[in-house]
Amino acid sequence: MERIERIHALHRILSAARYPVTVQRLQEELQCSRATVYRDLAYLRDYLMAPVVGNGEAGFRYDHSDGTRFELPGLWLSSEELYSLLAAQQLLMRSGGGVLSTALAPLQQRIEKLLGEHVGGRRVPVERIRVIPHRRRRLDEASFRNVATAVLDRRRLAFDYRARSTDEKTRRTVSPQRLTHYRENWYLDCWDHEREALRSFAVDRIQNAKVLDEPVKDVPDEELDRQLSSSYGIFSGAPKGWATILFSAKAARWVADEHWHSQQQGRFLPDGRYELKVPYSTARELLMDVMHYGADAEIVEPAALRQQAITHLELALSKYGR
Repeated sequence: MERIERIHALHRILSAARYPVTVQRLQEELQCSRATVYRDLAYLRDYLMAPVVGNGEAGFRYDHSDGTRFELPGLWLSSEELYSLLAAQQLLMRSGGGVLSTALAPLQQRIEKLLGEHVGGRRVPVERIRVIPHRRRRLDEASFRNVATAVLDRRRLAFDYRARSTDEKTRRTVSPQRLTHYRENWYLDCWDHEREALRSFAVDRIQNAKVLDEPVKDVPDEELDRQLSSSYGIFSGAPKGWATILFSAKAARWVADEHWHSQQQGRFLPDGRYELKVPYSTARELLMDVMHYGADAEIVEPAALRQQAITHLELALSKYGR
């Protein structure tokens, strides 16, 4: 019997027992040695926090004196923990055998061991769980390394930036504040010295990045959050207003479970539709996400944002010759 099966069997025995169960009986039921019984009892008590009480003379049982019934978790990792471990493992596998892969090889082994411990020591078929990149853009790795170096070393950065919306190329000198990973892509939050304001730049549009010797101008975290995280989307800025969006009853089942913004307000309407309110500054990203729902979403207010949506839809419709 494998360990995971023994743990479940041990749990069933102790859950059903009205009186302490002897070690001899546990050996017979689990078909294992006395030492294995003690190891499994310790794992159940110390690692899975089961209320195991007793000793080798009187036997063992679950303590239900507090009135609660202990249950084994169906999966001994949370979804966030599992995702983090698998993402880290796949990142190491994609590193291609370079310096990072060699230096972190022990971590790869630790991850595999940890995953194995949660399924009774068997090999974990990680290929059965997929972490799929979505719309990830190509990066200039040299520029990315310089950007990351400037952020961590707290030094100013100069680079060429080609705006995606206009394709205009400009030279920027900035004080990097933080590097943000958002929707599968990297962004640099920084203080733009020429414009004397906080800005966010898509790292994949940065070229010829050069780390300067000058120290950065640090912006307090509270100001960064107020300017860059208080409105909808990555290029948010300080909020200019609130958008109200109505979703059909069909779409409501999805939207109600989605996280759009930390300050979002949502409620179901009597007819089954869902009303969502989010603060926003720049409309572009918000419009993109609302239009993802097509006819199941309607921007109610403000009027200016609603008109922008109408204009976008009319332009889209014109592409189809109507």
